This record gives sequence, C-alpha cells and structure tokens, in this order.
Amino acid sequence: MPSALTQHKIGWIGAGGRMGYAMAERLAKAGADVAVWNRTRAKAEPLTKSGCAMVESPIDLAACDIVFVTVAASDDLKQVTLGPKGVLTHSRHRPKILIDSSTVSEESSAAVRAAAAEHGVKMLAAPVSGNAKVVKAGKLTFVVSGPRAAYDAALPYLNALGQGSSYVGEGELARMVKICHNVFLGAVIQSLVEVTVLAEKGGVPRHAFLDFINKSVMGSTFTRYKSPSLVRLDFTPTFTPPLLKKDLDLGLDAADKTGVAMPLTALAREIVQSLIGRGHVEDDFATLLLLQADASGLKLVKEDVEVDDGLH
Repeated sequence: MPSALTQHKIGWIGAGGRMGYAMAERLAKAGADVAVWNRTRAKAEPLTKSGCAMVESPIDLAACDIVFVTVAASDDLKQVTLGPKGVLTHSRHRPKILIDSSTVSEESSAAVRAAAAEHGVKMLAAPVSGNAKVVKAGKLTFVVSGPRAAYDAALPYLNALGQGSSYVGEGELARMVKICHNVFLGAVIQSLVEVTVLAEKGGVPRHAFLDFINKSVMGSTFTRYKSPSLVRLDFTPTFTPPLLKKDLDLGLDAADKTGVAMPLTALAREIVQSLIGRGHVEDDFATLLLLQADASGLKLVKEDVEVDDGLH
C-alpha cells in the first residue's frame, strides 16, 4: 500500500531560503517526491543529496500535483506564480493545489488566489510558526485557510513538516492570523530583551534569569529556543530585522484598515527600525538585545553556558 506521502508529486518554489530549504529537505527525507526551484540555484542544489530534483524555473513545476511556495515578499509571490515562467502560466499543465507558506499581504494573496481559481487551481494560505531549527526538530506549525477539500488533501504533507496545523476557514484568514502572530513576535522579543537587560544590570547572569523565565508560567517555546543566542550572543540569522519590520508594517497597515489601535506595535516597529539603521540587516532579530544593552549603558559579555533550547 503506497505511503500517504507518495500519492502526489510535490514542487517547491523558494527552496534555497532558510525555511524553504529546511522544509523541502524534511519532506524529501520523509519519502515524498519533491522537485525544487530557487532563484539562486546554488543555494538549493545541496537538496539533491536528500533526493530532491532541481528544475530551471517555476513553470517547470506546473505538472506537480501540489506546489509549495516560500518566498520573502508579496511581489515575489506574484512573480513566481503569475510572472514570466510563473508556475500558473503553463499553457497545458497546472498544479492541483498551490500552498503558499510565505508571509505576504492579504491583497497580494487574494490576487494570486483569484488567478489560480481561474485555472482550476485550489490555493491554500499556509504561513508557519517557527524557524529552520524548529523545522528540523519537527515542531513547525501551520495556520491554513482556503478550500477545505484542498486542506484535507494536503494534510499528510503538512503533518510531515511539523507537529500540526490549524485550519481557520476560507479565503485569506490565515494571512491575518500570521500577521498577528508576527506582530506578537516583535512585542515579545522586545519585552524579553528589556527584562533580560534589567535583570543583568541588577546583577543576575543572563543564563540564570532566562532559565527561570523558561521554567515559569511566562516561558514558551519561543523564549526557550531564543535563550541560547541571548546567552552566548550568537546572532546567526534565523529571522532578520528587515523581515520583522516588514511584518510589523503589515500589522500596522491591517490595524489602520480595521480601526484597531496598536501603540505597542508602533513603538516596536520604530525600535526595529533603529536596529536596522545601525546596520543589523543580516543578523538575527535577537540583536535587539544589543540595542537595549547599549541604551542602558550595559556592556554585554558572552556567557559560556550550555542552555537547553527545548528543541530536542
């Protein structure tokens, strides 16, 4: 009897990014038939060692049953789907289901969804919570909206990529959930670095303070897996300040349209902009710790302590 992961041919657009690479690799290692494309081919080529096939352009994935998209921005989503050699532009073949796991605006997602529907393609908005390390640990989660039948068909692949998904309804509802999620991320990281600097300036080692937070009712998957980077001052990027700023901007735009006051988000956005202005564009967004320490007159030193990231 065939595995649930071998019933469809899978395509992946944007397989060279940190998230796309980890997700495509995990799916291939789980036994799925995966073909991948990335704008910079060299970034995705190592996936062939995990069994993925490489293609030359998004249109070459048009004959796949299900195509995932993980790109950086709204314009990128339109380009790889509707632009020259986009996956929806083939004259004869188109995927049955298009799954976009990028963080993009509701407007751009709706435009692609409408174009997909004209060609009989069902589209799911399926943004994620987590980073590449979370993917490798099997703890990625999805929020999904779109046709229920398409969600049911895609569920085995979503489950193989992480620890579950939340179906929230039709249309673009998942986009709103993801925007709210990342706005919350911005507020939480800023709060976390503020109290961490306060504790350290009051004499408490960072690792000891974060150990307590992670064991307390205020601890979370996020505070646990961010703790090692805050303790060791290791800012290898998982999510950069410009990407966080983009999501905060999306949140503020949504708030403006819906008439919701978001003063904390507006302040967090300006703090992230200050971080970017200092040149932290390729580091992890946890470099907000450096900005907070500098503003507080605290010189940070790496703590050589083993810290559990909770991803085992």
